[in-house]
Amino acid sequence: MTLEYVDAGEAINHGALSNVSGTAPKTSNVDYERLLTARDEPNNWMTYFGAYDGQRYSLLDQINTENVKKLGPAWIFQAGMSGQIAGASTYAFEACPLVVDGVMYVTGWDGWFWCLNAETGEELWRYKHAVPFDVSLCCGNVNRGCAVANGRVYFVTPNAQLVCLDATNGEKIFQRTIGDVRAGESASLAPTVVKDTLITGSAGGEFGVRGHVDCWDLETGEQRWRTYMVPKPGEPGSETWPDDGEAWARGGGNHWCTGTYDPELNLYYAGTGNPAPDFDGEVREGDNLYTDSVVALDVDTGEIKWHYQFTPHDLWDYDSTMEMTLFERDGKKLLGHFDKNGYFFVLDRTNGELQHVTPFVDRIDWGVISRDGKVTPRKYPEKEGDPVHFYPGPAGAKEWTHAAYHPEHDLFYVPVADVGATATRRRREFREGMPYWGAAVQVDIDDMAGSVSAFDSHGEEKWRHRLDYPMAASILTTAGNLVFAGTPTGEYLALHAETGEKLWEFQCGSGHHSSPSTYSVNGKQYIVVPVGWGGWLEGIIPGMLGAGHGSALIAFALPD
Repeated sequence: MTLEYVDAGEAINHGALSNVSGTAPKTSNVDYERLLTARDEPNNWMTYFGAYDGQRYSLLDQINTENVKKLGPAWIFQAGMSGQIAGASTYAFEACPLVVDGVMYVTGWDGWFWCLNAETGEELWRYKHAVPFDVSLCCGNVNRGCAVANGRVYFVTPNAQLVCLDATNGEKIFQRTIGDVRAGESASLAPTVVKDTLITGSAGGEFGVRGHVDCWDLETGEQRWRTYMVPKPGEPGSETWPDDGEAWARGGGNHWCTGTYDPELNLYYAGTGNPAPDFDGEVREGDNLYTDSVVALDVDTGEIKWHYQFTPHDLWDYDSTMEMTLFERDGKKLLGHFDKNGYFFVLDRTNGELQHVTPFVDRIDWGVISRDGKVTPRKYPEKEGDPVHFYPGPAGAKEWTHAAYHPEHDLFYVPVADVGATATRRRREFREGMPYWGAAVQVDIDDMAGSVSAFDSHGEEKWRHRLDYPMAASILTTAGNLVFAGTPTGEYLALHAETGEKLWEFQCGSGHHSSPSTYSVNGKQYIVVPVGWGGWLEGIIPGMLGAGHGSALIAFALPD
């Protein structure tokens, strides 16, 4: 094992600390054509959602309702807790591991990247990007995953860099700047490979930056296009912002969770975050497009083809960055979205027309959304210094973590959070690189609940597995008729996909805030889940402040 040391200043600006312990088999045959049919290779998990459609559904069925009770740990990889700014209270393990032909690629907080043997958990190589210790982060030091293509892996870093590595040995091929870290821009999403390009998005809306989606050349790293999610004066949607020449330039709307893609329509569906400043709407009158929206982008040009805004003029911090699940029903191409505001939306994904909207959490009092999509606010921080309590709180009825969809049952499985909060509006003047928050927020420390809930595509609830704490981890479903879910208190569960009956659980020693995946090697199916509690989680579930932290990958399998 060798460790390459570089000058600290050079590392921050140009390079990284790279610790390479071995090599991995080549993945040069992972190209766009193969990614188009990723679900047909259930032995692999080659994209963030498992396939472009975002369903988080696998055709693997070796682990099923009859034998899941025998499931146990196959291997554990301890990632550790290291890095300049990776203290126990700042990071969480939020990644989704990718697996290609027996090789696993997984990212961590603070610029870490690991390559593992997916059958044994043995580390093949590791890479460490040098993140400046003073980088501005809103909600924890986290990363959600990577992309694989043409013998390379791609990931983003907290200081807004796109890094391309050789997939066989972790050596850096190129690095590009996504945003201005001095202004508060960062990056945390898993990139998406589309054709011969890579799509990324920015983070940092809580610092008053202007969100954008970027497209890069896979081979050279050259930027193909950039589309801002807040229009400047004269662009479509600019009439939804004040015309004072300032609010739009710091309007938020960041794309900080991976989108989905329809190759037939050539559209990438990007979810966008809250407007800035959150809660204080007086300084940004209007609907504030394209914040809290799904924006359909032409992947060749970045042109906005259509949009749908879930929470116009957001006063509750209801980002809409979570999954935009693509599915078909009655011959129509549809998109399903469970929003932080507590409502489940189904849209026609060819044009953005609303098909229906229904609530998916018990307590909603911030406002009402009618069947035709009209939003009527009811409770919000209207006056300076006047506290207002509302449901759901700013963590949402569903955090960024993802629902899963089982196409055989036409069921969505949703990680639900039922918890309120009190917001007290406080005017804050904009200062570049400083937090631009419009309220002090206190999340309820008791009177909370959570569930894994199953809804059909029409919005009818079919079953509910109740929990004492709000859910904060992504769901996985398989052809074995199973639903896998991790709880804040550390249990990893297997539920019956049709009834919600709990069939198995394992205590992982730390809470879950990640996106598990499944794969097989040499005919053996594995379920792998990153485990690690911390970061922003302690703000959305303060009742668990001080809970045990973890930083491990646990792979489960049936006994031989």
